[in-house]
Amino acid sequence: MKAIFLGATKGMGRALARSMARRGDELFLLGRDLEDLDKSTADLAVDGKKPAGVATCDLAEPASFGRVLDDAIVTLGGHVDAVIVTAGLFATQDKLESDLDLCRRVLDVDFTGTVLFCEEAKKRLLAQGGGVLCVFSSVAGERGRKPVVLYGAAKAGLTRYLEGLDHKHRAEGLAVVTVKPGFVKTGLTAGLKPPPFAGEPEDVAERVLSAIDKKRPVVYAPAAWGPIMAVIRSLPRFVMRRVGF
Repeated sequence: MKAIFLGATKGMGRALARSMARRGDELFLLGRDLEDLDKSTADLAVDGKKPAGVATCDLAEPASFGRVLDDAIVTLGGHVDAVIVTAGLFATQDKLESDLDLCRRVLDVDFTGTVLFCEEAKKRLLAQGGGVLCVFSSVAGERGRKPVVLYGAAKAGLTRYLEGLDHKHRAEGLAVVTVKPGFVKTGLTAGLKPPPFAGEPEDVAERVLSAIDKKRPVVYAPAAWGPIMAVIRSLPRFVMRRVGF
């Protein structure tokens, strides 16, 4: 598989990129920090597969999206099988409420920036006859919940966009895979108390890679979050107002 990968420098994204490199996939890495990209390049080289190329790309700067995607496609030989987006920002509800600048950045990156990047990727995948667009959203977008009101709102919008995109373009060959991670032990969740069913990045990576190969429209990772969120979605509002999760 030839894939453009935005966000392979940390956590789940890095684990997924490593899994893909190990099986021989050819990757072009995008990220906002060149030093982190260099570290990821070295990390993948240890497994015997250097990326085809790297370039900086910040979800807060949409003007660069088309150019970096075009450059990556050329480097990969003019055709790609998948575009993968694991990049994003996270902050706790209390921090977002107390810092409006941080709140704006998280909302802009996790919804607006990600959607605009996907729109550019979509055009290029459709122009070549199709491919896979795999994007990480979150279980935080499944239901309005007290601990993730703002972050969850951004992810809810992203999830609905990706669902609509899949409905609209699946018949044209564009398969949209929406990943909904629950609590995973990464740098983003450092300092937060993990639940009993918290996942590891490597396990999530294998589950997501299987979903990409099978073009599954939705994947929960770890798998336990699927039934958990089904229960949460079924709870009436008066219950959700009383509970703290």
